[in-house]
Amino acid sequence: MGEVAKKLAGKFIVLDGPDGSGKSTQIAMLADWLVQQGAKVTKVCDPGGTEVGEKIRSILLDRETGSVSPMCEVLLFMASRAQLIAERIRPALEAGKVVLCDRFISATIAYQGAVGIDHETIIELGEIATGDLWPDLTIILDVPVETGFERISTGRSRPGDRMETKGSAFHKSVRRIFGELGEYYRRPVEYVNAEKDADEVFAETLSVLERNFLVKDA
Repeated sequence: MGEVAKKLAGKFIVLDGPDGSGKSTQIAMLADWLVQQGAKVTKVCDPGGTEVGEKIRSILLDRETGSVSPMCEVLLFMASRAQLIAERIRPALEAGKVVLCDRFISATIAYQGAVGIDHETIIELGEIATGDLWPDLTIILDVPVETGFERISTGRSRPGDRMETKGSAFHKSVRRIFGELGEYYRRPVEYVNAEKDADEVFAETLSVLERNFLVKDA
């Protein structure tokens, strides 16, 4: 096992950000890079990632679901998250794997915060749902709303999900809240400019990992 793999073993890393920020692309690139370094990697998606979680994800994101109160959304996200922690994330961390997660409590703070739920309430519920298991690092891929939606609409034939189809003002609030997250989140938050091309974003993401995990003992 290489030095990178040793230092990142058992680390829980989240990539989050506005819609169209390129999270899925960056997680795939990061997972491939980590495997090349000799690390064992588990990739998960929040909400979802388990049989129960996928059913909850469908309820949350399906445009046919209809009206859902903000607090109901928060609790559904937390229910999916609780199962994901118990079934996949905690066992992977205990086995010394690097866990890469697409969204986490940070997303609930941003999206449900944009419709009025206080971030401290979400954090308190998150502590209960996760058994106080928090990411070692959350990387926010920051992108302007217009750029993000241009990306996700390119080549797409179907309408967006319930969150994506909310108005521009909502998504601008989401981005603003992501930008404030580092002021009060329970664990470290770093920001990467995701408006660049995928390779440049990946290079910045690796720099963030190096700064947080790989040079601390130097």
